[in-house]
Amino acid sequence: MLDNVILGDNQFFGINHMSEEKADALAVKFRTLKAITDVIDTAYDNGVRAFMLNTNERAREICDHLRNNPGRYADLVLYPSMPYAHKYANIVAEKGIFGAIKEVLVSDSNAGELLGMIGKGSKIFFDKDIIKTMQLLVDVEMKIFRNLTVKVVFLQNIVTDLLLGFGIKEIFVEYVRYLRDKYDVQAGFNTMNMVKLVDFLGECGIENPIVCFSINKAGYLVNPDISSYEKTIREKHFQPVAMSVLASGAVKPKDAIAYVCSDLGIKSVVFGASSARNIIETKGLIESYC
Repeated sequence: MLDNVILGDNQFFGINHMSEEKADALAVKFRTLKAITDVIDTAYDNGVRAFMLNTNERAREICDHLRNNPGRYADLVLYPSMPYAHKYANIVAEKGIFGAIKEVLVSDSNAGELLGMIGKGSKIFFDKDIIKTMQLLVDVEMKIFRNLTVKVVFLQNIVTDLLLGFGIKEIFVEYVRYLRDKYDVQAGFNTMNMVKLVDFLGECGIENPIVCFSINKAGYLVNPDISSYEKTIREKHFQPVAMSVLASGAVKPKDAIAYVCSDLGIKSVVFGASSARNIIETKGLIESYC
């Protein structure tokens, strides 16, 4: 069962789609690991047990902190979102393609893991196999979360929507199967095209898929429109996870949560917050309306 309340991580990395000024302020505020872990501690101490974490450059040190304090976070569960495309682009830009391969494959790998990855990578080189590429990227990214409790692994919306555009059914099916068979976790999909994705996953034969998408009363990042989203949520069989419910501050919290949880019946909400007051308020609203 998915958690009702999931704390997202955009605020930790200076992301605010509505205001560049607010984004810059967040980047300054969370420039240290302690600033990030203080918010995680605040959320955890107030009953939040689920965290969505993108596999960007800071994810490794956050997970190291969680691993180093197992008693402190005994009930914590993670919802990774991968692969973080900008991270790989930055590594290639900084170190070149071969330096990037070395960085990705060698970092934190033991001999057995490294041989397995090299073998899989060699097959990719000769076969140009997109499935093996997917498996390799999943293996690399999942190392970040080793020895931590992972509930659902989401495919980043950039990758999800690119593959959706190409209509590649096999990789969606194999992504679900690979996570289930190798890691015993559920697969989820982040998307900016929820209506099309839900229909497509049904065509792929993926039953009751987990789909995370923006939904809010303002129509912010809702593509193509609110009415088509509402129709899909009410009529299609899938597990919706709502994000951007506050529309970066354009919708008041009570109205936002009432719409998503009560009007639409969505049970899982990802939200970003950096203050104890906002965390407590949003958590309370989600639990009340769900």
